[in-house]
Amino acid sequence: MNNQTTFYHVLANNLLAGITNNLVWFALTFWVYIETESVLATSWIAGTFAIAGMFGGFVFGPIVDRERKKTALLQSSIMSLVAYCIGAAIYFTHSADAWQEPFSPVLWILIVVLMLGVVANNLRMIAQSTIVTMLFAENRDKANGLVGASMGLSFAVTSVFSGLIIGFFGMGTAIIVAISATLLALLHLAFISLPEKEIVHLEDKPKRIDIKGSYLLAAVIPGLIGIIMFNTFNNFLGGVFMALMDPYGLSLVSVQAWGIMWGVVSLASIGGSIYVSMRGVGAHPMRLIMILNMVMWGVCLIFPLQASVPLLLVGMLTWMIFFPVIEAAEQTVMQSAVPFEQQGRVFGFAQSIESMATPITTFLIGPIAAFVFIPFMTTGAGVDLIGDWFGTGANRGMALVFILAGLLGMIATLLAWGSHSYHLLSTHYTTSKK
Repeated sequence: MNNQTTFYHVLANNLLAGITNNLVWFALTFWVYIETESVLATSWIAGTFAIAGMFGGFVFGPIVDRERKKTALLQSSIMSLVAYCIGAAIYFTHSADAWQEPFSPVLWILIVVLMLGVVANNLRMIAQSTIVTMLFAENRDKANGLVGASMGLSFAVTSVFSGLIIGFFGMGTAIIVAISATLLALLHLAFISLPEKEIVHLEDKPKRIDIKGSYLLAAVIPGLIGIIMFNTFNNFLGGVFMALMDPYGLSLVSVQAWGIMWGVVSLASIGGSIYVSMRGVGAHPMRLIMILNMVMWGVCLIFPLQASVPLLLVGMLTWMIFFPVIEAAEQTVMQSAVPFEQQGRVFGFAQSIESMATPITTFLIGPIAAFVFIPFMTTGAGVDLIGDWFGTGANRGMALVFILAGLLGMIATLLAWGSHSYHLLSTHYTTSKK
């Protein structure tokens, strides 16, 4: 099996695992909102995911560097399978009444257990980035484009099916499907062979959790820490959308329609990723990252202006087209800048740090939206100030939060574009490619 064929097998296996884990995440969010009608609950689900992901990078990165890459993939699936089996036991041993109270302890035990299964997929994501480095000396950006396409396809499939499953069958069916698909991914993985004859370390064998060592490895790369901080702030703002996008969309359409909408717009991310797989990210990926960030945050100033499904679709399409391009560009820069033997820890460190801000936003934005912005546009001063053209109601309060996030995102991107870290990392990438 040559490297190209091996890559396609790994990509297919990760696609199946990604579909499965995203199905649980989407279905859980839809189901909890329908059962509890609580914006707080859905925002805290996003916060739970973000917290687990934040700590997960510190744990998963050293695993990728310590173990063979196939072992890392196997461990990811086993962790997900265990979590989903425990979740099934909890779900099927309680009555429907147990899920209707947003602060029910058993509901949150179920949420945490299932989200741990979803977060285990982050180990696969870190391992997949290093596998691209291992299998391809050239054209890594195009391989990263195919990785992005698989992620887009995963979101497209799960968006549609999670909405339909919850709308017609319920959460129990989603859990059963997740267990079955995870078992299938494990079976397929047993037949994949990666060309990694031995594990080479440039220094002592990595510790199981090595935050300080991971930081020092990242700090050696010129400008990398500064760009990680920029991505961290972007994720701080991105937490707004994690917390409020589903309630906002479900205020406009049914859960079945919302799932189908996500499926349709997710196809746009496949288009963006396929473009990268064919054309790459160009000679200046750092500049491309900044340009696309400006476009994406600018759209966030426009789509919330009216409670309009077409405007929402335009905003979602823009994000889904450009986000995988940005991800591919970032991965290409880091794969070129970081030695292969250290990539697990550096990628894991970046993932954890960049995820650190998201829980703050997701846990805070639900209460802020529920107690400040939604009342402001429902019964407060906002009704008289801008209600005649902006509209009134709960979704208009959430729309104000989106607009504020877009404005802050544009300012942050401009500052990062002119920063010393941006120029250092851009120069380091250009030098490493010569």
